[in-house]
Amino acid sequence: MSQLDLETARTLVAAARAHGREQGFKPLTVVVLDPGGHVVAVEREDGASIGRFAIGHGKAHGALALGMGSRSIMGRAEQQAYFVAAVTHAVGGALVPVPGGVLVRDAHGALLGAVGVTGDTSDNDEAAAVAGIEAAGLVAQVD
Repeated sequence: MSQLDLETARTLVAAARAHGREQGFKPLTVVVLDPGGHVVAVEREDGASIGRFAIGHGKAHGALALGMGSRSIMGRAEQQAYFVAAVTHAVGGALVPVPGGVLVRDAHGALLGAVGVTGDTSDNDEAAAVAGIEAAGLVAQVD
């Protein structure tokens, strides 16, 4: 697979949402981006707050912008706050440095895109993203 197609993205979204329901998470929003940062699929569950698309997009977009999962970006922000603030500005604000933004790779390591999940705790958001990616038969990169 050289790209994250719509059907695969839909599978990923459905599996991430199912994981959230099974775990009793708050309503999730799942955003799937291609390697260029374009939206492939997005779903916002009933009851999700109005800012969730922007947050999920920022988690996924930030992961793509820096080539690392948003958990690692959080660690970088703790060590280099000025750098992450500058990058956030450089990418038009589309960077949310907390867990929940996960890079998507194929079995050979090729970058296919990123997923941003938001709505519950950041750790739970990340777990839902990983569950969705793995259910689609792809590899999640959280670091």
